[in-house]
Amino acid sequence: MVSQVLVVGAGPTGLALACGLRLAGVEVRVVDRADGPATTSRANFLHARGGEVLDRLGALGSLPEESEHAMAVTTYLGDRPLMRLRFGDPGLRTAAPPMVISQARVEGELRRRLAGLGVEPEWGNALTAASQDDEGVTATLSTGERVRTAWLVGCDGTGSTVRRVAGITAPGVRLSERFLLADVHLGWDLDRSGTTGWIHPSGLLGAMPMPHPRGNLWRVLAYDPDGDDGDGTSQERLTEQQILERVRRVLPERTGRRVVVGEPEWLSQFTIHRRLADHYRAGGIFLAGDAAHAHAPFGGQGMLTGLGDAENLAWKLALVVRGLAGERLLDTYEAERRPLAKDVLRGTSAVTAIDVTRNAAGRFVRDRLVAPLFGLPWVQRKATWTASQLWVTYRRGPLGRRSGPAPRPGDRVADVPCRAPDGTASRLHAHLGGMWAVLVPDTGTTAISTRLGDLAVALTREDGRAETWLVRPDGHLAWRGSDPGELDTWLEETLGRRT
Repeated sequence: MVSQVLVVGAGPTGLALACGLRLAGVEVRVVDRADGPATTSRANFLHARGGEVLDRLGALGSLPEESEHAMAVTTYLGDRPLMRLRFGDPGLRTAAPPMVISQARVEGELRRRLAGLGVEPEWGNALTAASQDDEGVTATLSTGERVRTAWLVGCDGTGSTVRRVAGITAPGVRLSERFLLADVHLGWDLDRSGTTGWIHPSGLLGAMPMPHPRGNLWRVLAYDPDGDDGDGTSQERLTEQQILERVRRVLPERTGRRVVVGEPEWLSQFTIHRRLADHYRAGGIFLAGDAAHAHAPFGGQGMLTGLGDAENLAWKLALVVRGLAGERLLDTYEAERRPLAKDVLRGTSAVTAIDVTRNAAGRFVRDRLVAPLFGLPWVQRKATWTASQLWVTYRRGPLGRRSGPAPRPGDRVADVPCRAPDGTASRLHAHLGGMWAVLVPDTGTTAISTRLGDLAVALTREDGRAETWLVRPDGHLAWRGSDPGELDTWLEETLGRRT
């Protein structure tokens, strides 16, 4: 067995999964069809939940210091400010506030962490085929190598080869016509403390400040449904030069501002599709991230949801690989993560429909009814809370509990202060990288069930609660109570027969 887990795809999801597995002592191999790491920004916003995941994995690094903190979104209708939405940390002791940071930098920090754990992605090495038997998966790579592995995880994007070879369908629908995207240096007087959008008859346009030493790099996103200049070729692929020329034209046209468009860092175009895999598992093969779900970029939910998939699957696979849990535990991955993806798809699809509407009734609802609502403080707090994904709970899933005092099993546990086993002051999330935490009161026992082997640490709680809490490696509450015997029984029932 060359590796216990083969991860296909070295984007944020695949790298985070590999980090989580290595932290739990699992042998992992990562392959990617690309010739090397991506240098373009692609996704460029990471909400609070994403910062927490990176922190638990030890991959947050200097990202908070490098990022822009453009926490306000101002939308104009003509030259009139229509609404101003303020984002920020909802005050739940998160690892970092929302960050405007290139996906390439996030991947860089994850690669740095993974290298420290002894694994380097294998570039230019694609999966071409895979088959399963009772003992595991045989994967064929583009180098001609045949790899035997216990588990195969597809983190290889919307066109996932792993999804295809696993026979998993992912129905989808197109939600928009063409968007233009440009990371470009701009000379203008627009405030860099936030993101700005303009509602215009020819299409929505947004500008977001991007981190750069020169301080003039912006992400420009322009809806371009009629961008054919009269020749009827609006939805054909444009060259980079054509994209740049269109951006140079639509920027002053839609913003009403004087702007000097300088050199681009990245130019692209895309249409928005919604897609959700019917299943996240087929035997020994799993899907995570964009391979399992694809949706609109609005709200910065794509990379965030993929990181959550990776962290959830990593601790479950680790227990099974190490013989501490039966395979039935792996079915809870889809049961917990797919309903969340459905919620995210529903929300981003609704935002897309509002943003790209072109009929008079739709514009009236958007401009006169929806937009003013976002000026209300409670709506802004709700928007921040929703986008952050700090609300995510699995209490309705197979490992959760729907009733009882909060937090309930399945709920996120905040990064509370505690004392480490050596008595020093610490915090909960600092101990969760691939590990379970048993939070015990001052008068409680520090005994840890042998069911978790060396994957659990006992921490003394500092909040005065008299209960013992078992916290999962992904920061969600697993069990709470006062009887260690009940905890052991819960673990036995939940983890199932040892393999």
